[in-house]
Amino acid sequence: MAAPLPLQFSPMPQHYHSLEAAQLSGTWLTIGVFDGVHCGHQEILRQLTAGAHANGAPAVVLTFAPHPAIVLAGREIKSLTTPDERAKLLFSLGIDEVITIQFTRELASRSAEDFMADLKRHLDLNNLLIGYDFALGKDRAGNFERLKQIGKDLDYDVRAVEAVRLNKAVISSTLIRQQITEGAVALAANQLGRLYSVTGPVIPGDGRGRTIGIPTANLDVPTEKVIPLNGVYACWGLVDGTRHRAVANLGVRPTFTGGDVLPRVEAHLLDYSSDLYGKTITLEFVERLRGEQKFASAEALVAQIRADIQQAKEYL
Repeated sequence: MAAPLPLQFSPMPQHYHSLEAAQLSGTWLTIGVFDGVHCGHQEILRQLTAGAHANGAPAVVLTFAPHPAIVLAGREIKSLTTPDERAKLLFSLGIDEVITIQFTRELASRSAEDFMADLKRHLDLNNLLIGYDFALGKDRAGNFERLKQIGKDLDYDVRAVEAVRLNKAVISSTLIRQQITEGAVALAANQLGRLYSVTGPVIPGDGRGRTIGIPTANLDVPTEKVIPLNGVYACWGLVDGTRHRAVANLGVRPTFTGGDVLPRVEAHLLDYSSDLYGKTITLEFVERLRGEQKFASAEALVAQIRADIQQAKEYL
C-alpha cells in the first residue's frame, strides 16, 4: 500500500478573522455563508475534505459575517449559527482552516477577478468547490462559468456541487430559519442533520420558578440567533459536557407578566439539582410541546408544567 501523502498544513484547526491573517499553501477551498452548516453544506464539505486530504492539502472554508443580505438589502436576518459556532461545526466535519471575513459594501463592489486574485495570493488556491447557485463579486458576475475562466488564468480548478434535496425540496438556510421561527424544530433538525441549538450563560431571573418548586435557568442568548416560536419545548440541556433532559419555555410568561416584557429563554433541567448560575448551557430543541398560555392561577400553571415534563420525558 502506498504511503499517505504528507500533510502540508497545521494539524491544529485555525479560525482566521481576516484574509490577510491567512498565508496557506496548496489549498482546496469553498466559499459561502454556510449559516447552519446544514445537510446541503455538508455535501460540499464532504467532497472538499475528501479531495483535499487525499492530496495532502488543507481543506479551507471562507465565510462571511454579517450575512450579505443584511448589508446589501438592509434585511433583518437572524442567524442559525454565530461565526464561532459555525467554525466549530466546520472543524467537526474535517475542515482544517476557517476564514471569517467581514462582509461590507466595499467587499461586494469588488470584481470577481480581483477577489479571486487575492485568494490566490493568500491561499495558494488549487481547487475551488462551490454550491450549485453560487456567485460572487460585483453584480454577482462571478458565477460558475466566470470562475472557471478566472481559474484558467490563475491556475486553479473549479467544480460545482449539486443541490441536496429532502422530500423534493432543496435544503436551504432560509427554509430552516422559517421552520424554526414557526416552531417546527423537528423538521429543521432533519435538514440540519442535528438538533437546532442555542447557547448562553445562565443569568439571574426573578426566582419565581424556584418558589413553585420547578427551578428554571434563564439563558442570555446572542441577539443575532434565531429563536424558536414562543412555547414549550422538549430539549436536551448540555452543561459541563453532560446532557440532561430538559423542558424549555420561550416567551413572555403571560401568567405572571401580562405579556409586556421581552421574550425569555428559560429551561428546567430534569434531575439536576446543582447551582447553574455562571454556567453556560446549550439547549438542543427536540419537539414543540405546546404554545405559550396564560393560566388562571399559579397552581394551574404548575399542573400544566408537570404534564409538560412528563410529555418531554416520553419524547426524550
